[in-house]
Amino acid sequence: MKFKMDYKWVALSVTTVGSFMGSLDSSIVVIGLPSILKDLNATIVHGIWIITGYTLMVTILLVALGRLADLYGRVRLYNMGFTIFTIGSLLCALSRNGEQLVIFRFLQGAGAALLVANSGAILTDAFPKNELGMGLGINIMALNLGAMAGYTLGGVMITWFGWQSIFWINIPIGIFGTVWGYMRLKEISVKSSSGTFDYAGTILYCIGLATILLALTIGNPLSARNLAILAGGVAFFIVVIIVELKQKHPTLDLTLFKIRQFALGNMANFLNSMTFGCGPFLRSLYLQLILGYSALKAGVLLIPMEVVIFFLSPISGRLADRYGSRILSPVGLTMNAAALIWFSTLNQHSSYSAVLISLVLFGLGTALFSSPNMSAVMVSVPAEKRGVANGIRMTLYQTAVSLSVPFSLLLMTLVMPYAQLSQIVGSTQLISSNELPVFLKAINHACLILAIITLSAIIPSLGMKSVKEIEKTTIK
Repeated sequence: MKFKMDYKWVALSVTTVGSFMGSLDSSIVVIGLPSILKDLNATIVHGIWIITGYTLMVTILLVALGRLADLYGRVRLYNMGFTIFTIGSLLCALSRNGEQLVIFRFLQGAGAALLVANSGAILTDAFPKNELGMGLGINIMALNLGAMAGYTLGGVMITWFGWQSIFWINIPIGIFGTVWGYMRLKEISVKSSSGTFDYAGTILYCIGLATILLALTIGNPLSARNLAILAGGVAFFIVVIIVELKQKHPTLDLTLFKIRQFALGNMANFLNSMTFGCGPFLRSLYLQLILGYSALKAGVLLIPMEVVIFFLSPISGRLADRYGSRILSPVGLTMNAAALIWFSTLNQHSSYSAVLISLVLFGLGTALFSSPNMSAVMVSVPAEKRGVANGIRMTLYQTAVSLSVPFSLLLMTLVMPYAQLSQIVGSTQLISSNELPVFLKAINHACLILAIITLSAIIPSLGMKSVKEIEKTTIK
C-alpha cells in the first residue's frame, strides 16, 4: 500500500526547511564575519552590508511579493524563492572580494523574501483553523533551530573548512527544498480577481523603507545627515499612503488595517519584535565587553533562549488552538518585559547564571506570544488577501528587527555620547575601569525603556479575540 502524506504535512515540511535554511544562514554569517573580512581583505563597511543587505532586501520586498503571490500564486513564488536562495548561496561561496559578496547577499535576501512572504500564507491555507497554531508553532521552532545550528556550527565549520563552507551548507538543503516544493506543493487558495500590479506604490514603498533603514543604520541616527535622510524617507512614506489610498488594487493594502484583529495583532508584534531584537545584542555586549567572553563563546551562551523557544513553540501553538491568544500573548509579553527588567539589574560582578535567568524568561515569553499572535492575525484576513497580509505582517516584523539594534544604541546614547559608544562597541577589548560604570548604566537604561515598550504591547494584545471567535466574523 502506497503511503500518502496529508497535504498539511507536505506544506509544513517544505516551509519548515525554508525557515531553517534562512535562519541558519543569518546566524552563521554573524559568527563568521571576522574570518570573511580577513580572507577577502574587505572593510568594515563591507561587513555591515554583508549582514544588513540581506535583511534590507527581505524587508523592502515582503509586501510587494505578498501582492504578487495573491495575483499569480504563492506556491509558484515560494518555489522560485528556494531556487534563487540556493543560487545566491553558491555565488556567495564563490565570491572573491567584499563587493561580490555584498551583491550576492542581496540576491540571497531576494530569495529569502520570496520564502518568508509566502510561508505563513501557505500554512494558513493548508491547515484547518483549529490546528493552525500548531503548524505555525512548528515553523517558528524551525527558525530557532536554524539560529541554534548557526551559532554552534559556524565556528566549527570555519575552523575546519573555511568561511565558504557556511554558504556551501545551504546548497544540499536548498536543492532538497526546491525539488520537494516543486513536486508536492499545490495552489489551494483563491487568487485575487485583478490581474494588475501597483508599480507606483511598490517602487515608492521600497524607496521610502530603504531610505528610513539607511538613516537608522549608517552612523549616528541623531546626526544632521541621518535626520535629513530620515526626513526624506518619511516624505516618501507620506506619498506612498496618498498613492495607495487612490489605487484600486494597492500593493500596501491599507484597508486590511480596518480589520481590528489584524491591526491590533501587528501593533503588538511590532513593539515586541523591536525589543526582542535588542535583547541578544545588548546581552552580547555585556558578555563580551564587560564579562570578557569571546564572540563565539558569547554566541553559544545565548543558545538557551533559542532552546526554550524551540521546544515550547509547538506547545504554545497547541494551547493557542485551544485557548486563543488573548491569554497567552499578554503572559508572554509580561515575561519578556520581566527578562529585560531583570537584565537591567546586572553588573560587572554578576555571573552567567544571572544572565541565564533573563534568557529563559525571554524564551518563555517569546514562545507564548509569537505563534498565538501570528495565527490570530492570519485567520482574521480573507483567504484571497492572505499573501499581501502575510507580507505586511512580516514587513513590520523585519522592519522592527532592523530598527532594533540602532534603536538600542540610540537609547544608550541618552547616557553615553555616541562617539564614545561606537568606539567601545567596535572594540573587542574589555572596557576600561573608567568607562565601565557609564557603559553598564547605558545598557541598564536601554533595557528599562525596552521593558516599558514591551509592557505597552499588552494593551493591543488584550483587545484581540481567540481563533474560534474570529471564525464567526471573518469573511469567508
